[in-house]
Amino acid sequence: FALAIGGGAGQGIATPGDILARVLIRRGLHLSTFNAYQSIVRGGHIFLTIRIGDHEVRNHGDNLDLLVCLNQDTMDRHLELMGPGTRIIYNNEMVKVGDPREGALLCGIPVNGLTDSGRNPLVQNTVAIGATSYLIGLDFQDLADAMTLRFQRQGQAVIDQNVNVARIGFDYAKDNFEPYSTPLPTGPRPMAVWTGNDAISMGAAAAGVKFYSAYPMSPSSGILHWMADNARDLGI
Repeated sequence: FALAIGGGAGQGIATPGDILARVLIRRGLHLSTFNAYQSIVRGGHIFLTIRIGDHEVRNHGDNLDLLVCLNQDTMDRHLELMGPGTRIIYNNEMVKVGDPREGALLCGIPVNGLTDSGRNPLVQNTVAIGATSYLIGLDFQDLADAMTLRFQRQGQAVIDQNVNVARIGFDYAKDNFEPYSTPLPTGPRPMAVWTGNDAISMGAAAAGVKFYSAYPMSPSSGILHWMADNARDLGI
């Protein structure tokens, strides 16, 4: 099963991706993520793909089952990828649908009307993650637990706000949209997330690297962060 979240730089795409990943690995599922973005300093299109399986997933695949559009650009670019049986989640107060392929199910959500969010554009991310969780057969409590861990450093008020908004998205999807006929399975044991940058860094350290110099910019910033965090213990 593959899902993607698309939007513009600064729309907070990494956060819902991280939360979903946490829920999925706790469920014992394998995943492979791929984050695509334009090679510019600021702005541009961001597209995060998460592919999930009950066995090892070695790439992000060629097909999508679910698309979350956080802006019009994502809808315009990727709607044609969505075939029969797929789902497209979007804020129907901001994003207009083009010409979907036959059998693709549109899941428009009136975000501001449901949440009274005013000028906070990131609310739509949380509503979307709630709706996504329902469609793929996740238990809401698992989502709430993952959100609690994600926002615990920001205090209980932030946790409660995000959980409540996610619940709105979950319940709206339950009342209005058809979930996938086969819910996600559960693996034999919880898994862990290992990023490519962490793997590169650990391999370099094990191979004997003692000096690392870099400019902090995506996609390699994670290597610099890992080296800085572990430099004292490893003599780098």
